[in-house]
Formats: sequence, structure tokens, C-alpha cells
Amino acid sequence: MSRQTPPRHRPAAQPPTDYDVIIVGAGSAGLSAALLLGRCLRRVLVCGSGAPRNVTSPAVHAFFSRDGVKPADLLELGQEQLTPYTTVQVRTARVTAIRPTAAGFAVVAAGETGRSFTATTRKVLLATGVEDELPPLPGMRELWGRGVLHCPYCHGWEVRDTPLAVYGRGRQATGLALLISRWSKDVVVCTDGPGSLTVNARRRLRQQKIRVYEEPVSHLEAGRDGQLRHIVFRNGEKLARHAVFLQPPQHQRSALAQELGCRLNSKGAVWVDKHAQTSQPGVYAAGDTTPGAQKALIAAAEGMQAAIVINETLTREECTR
Repeated sequence: MSRQTPPRHRPAAQPPTDYDVIIVGAGSAGLSAALLLGRCLRRVLVCGSGAPRNVTSPAVHAFFSRDGVKPADLLELGQEQLTPYTTVQVRTARVTAIRPTAAGFAVVAAGETGRSFTATTRKVLLATGVEDELPPLPGMRELWGRGVLHCPYCHGWEVRDTPLAVYGRGRQATGLALLISRWSKDVVVCTDGPGSLTVNARRRLRQQKIRVYEEPVSHLEAGRDGQLRHIVFRNGEKLARHAVFLQPPQHQRSALAQELGCRLNSKGAVWVDKHAQTSQPGVYAAGDTTPGAQKALIAAAEGMQAAIVINETLTREECTR
């Protein structure tokens, strides 16, 4: 009697969804993830809305092969390079809700006309980014991205060997000022009132010839060309500066992670493990939304890393051993 070959085990069919992955956010992280997932033949929807965080910056720097590109041009190129991947769709849409379902998630979004639509997906990648909370000082917002800067690695070369300032207090301002002294020998710290600087901090600043101004600041003054010219103090004194660096607090650009119950760290960033997985199964995050250095190139790399994990997770769910 011949022994019959046992039937090959087949995994249960996956419940149908409109997409394998919906990516919320069309910046460097989101587009990078979409590119790799498209190359994996995954059905992907990218939902993006609003201007990017660096919209006021004249250029993206330290991005390998794209140093000096305009922020809008970088994202436009990223979208253009998705064209060959017909399983990837990019829509201008604001995601308003994400609801868990038996098959994954239902994503509700409002399109360009304001009309809502719902799409289902197996996995979600949050790449929504953050917003900076600038001090309510006249001139700060108007000069943001030009005379008011947040990242010396992004902008330090462009303002090298010019009079610079750091706006802030305490240990954070001290560390930033010492870092900025790499690019200029004329650096001051403006604390806009009592600086909360320790004796050791003042000593370290003094060693680098970094002066401290604790006089309250009135406003930032721009020239006719729209560039920063002076920091103006309330006592009427003017300090000529070419740029001001600061590290403002931030908040999540979208509340979707919190609404999904994703864990946040003490600074309000979306916690992820080493696989870009949030605390909620099936929800991933990448880019400025998550903890760590905030650079366009790093966000792109994190988006690709998340895409690899997502694709391999989907493949395991689809395949038997």
C-alpha cells in the first residue's frame, strides 16, 4: 500500500484590504518607505498634506548626492521616482482617523476637495513629523529657516566665520553654543532674562570666549534684504548677528499616534523598537516622528528600514514554513 503524501499546509487566506501599507506623511521618511515597498510589489497608499517642516529653509544640506537641493525639489523628485512603481499611489490627503479592524486598519482621510474617503490596509506607517514651538519673539517666525536656525549640521557651513548667537537657557544653550563655536569664533549666548547657567557652564563658555547676554530681548531685526541684522534688547542695545541658533521644543504634527494608543517617550516622540514598530501591533513609525537626530537623510534611511521590516512581516504572514 503506497503511502500518500500529506497535503501541503496552506495558510489561511488573508482578509482582503485595499492596500498592504498606508503611509501617513509624504516627506523624506514616507517617500523613501514607499519607494522600497513599491519595489517589493506592495500595494501602497501615501497620504500627505501640508508644507514640510523645512519649507522656509533655502536648501537641504548634508543629504548625500543632493546637498543644497531645495526642500520642495527634493520631495518632488522623490514623488517622480515613484512613477514606475504602479502599485504605489500618492494622494494629497489629510488622515483624520485610523481604526483597527479584523484585517488590519481602516484609514479615514479628507482629500483635496475636503471630501472624506476610507481605505483599508494591513499595516500603517506613521511619518507625520513634528512642529517646532518657536518663542513668541517678534522676528523669530519671520526669519525661521534663514536667520533663525535649529541645526548647525544643516546650516553651520553657510554661516561659518560670521557673528552668531544661541538663544536659550541652561544646559541646552551651553551645549549648543559650544557646538556652534566649531563654525565661528564670534558666538554669544542670549538667554532673554536669567540664564540658569551653572558656574561650570559659565566657565566653559568663558574658556571658548563665548559671551553671555542675560538682558531681555525685544525682537529680531531684519535688513531690507530680509536677512537677520540685529538682536535688539529691551534696553535699546543692538547686537549685530548673522544668524541665531536655538533648539525649540516640539510637538507631534499629528495626534494619530496618541489616538491609536502608541507609547510616547518623555519628550513626546513616538516610541519605536529597533524594528520601527510602535507599541501598537501593525503600526510603525519613522522620521522626525520618532526619537533621535532629525535630518532629512536620516529620516529617509529610517523610512527604508521600516519598509524592509514591514515587507518581511507581511511576507511571513503570507507564507508557510
